[in-house]
Amino acid sequence: MTSSVASGAAPSRFQTFAAIPGRWLFRWRNLVFPVVFLALLFVGRPMFPFGSPGADLWMDALGIAIAALGQLVRTGVVGLAYVVRGGVDGKVHADELVTHGLFAHCRNPLYVGNLLVFLGLFTVMNSWPGWLVGWPAAIFTYVAIVSAEEMYLSRKFGAAYDEYRRRVPRFRIRWDGLGATLRRHGFDGRRAIRKEYGQAFAWMFGIVAVMLRERFANGLGHEVREDAATWSAVTGSLVAAYWVVRFLKKTGRLNANA
Repeated sequence: MTSSVASGAAPSRFQTFAAIPGRWLFRWRNLVFPVVFLALLFVGRPMFPFGSPGADLWMDALGIAIAALGQLVRTGVVGLAYVVRGGVDGKVHADELVTHGLFAHCRNPLYVGNLLVFLGLFTVMNSWPGWLVGWPAAIFTYVAIVSAEEMYLSRKFGAAYDEYRRRVPRFRIRWDGLGATLRRHGFDGRRAIRKEYGQAFAWMFGIVAVMLRERFANGLGHEVREDAATWSAVTGSLVAAYWVVRFLKKTGRLNANA
């Protein structure tokens, strides 16, 4: 959907303020996120719930499930309706207003998926810096980026975007009609894998790093060394799977006509 209208609803004062760091974060988010995550991981000490390694396994499982749900959301979004996420020259950009697929039920479903992935990572990490700094920072980052994007889309698509914004929630998923949307749109699995494998492997490696850091920080380094074969197998499998998918992508085997 496109519109020749060059203006939209006036942004709120908060949106105007948040869009300033939002534009910078949009440009540098792929660098900022891993640097901040690693800093929080090594500055803070991951905690065992109630001091219990057994309880920590359940918390780790919960965190992995939350992150996997976030990845599932992202995969569903990209498989149903693709939207250019990187902008142009590091700036917010859109050639068209995408309102179909899961974008008909949430204006920012990719960012909802990202927030779930981060919540999963911080659940596995379970450290004070993670909960007090990392999680609030993740929320502010996406609020700021969305503010910058909304100002751009409102200016470019005008009344069409304003109507879409009134109809579809910003972050909340509107469940009405979701089943019909899923049945109506064909799912492009190859595109989903091609576009999402990098992010998926990134958070999986992140969780492995958190779990290793957690055990060494809580005096269980000897258990890691005793189970070195298992940890090596898990890490090696992730590395091998990453390069297999990357090979398939680079050789065109994941293209639609492959």
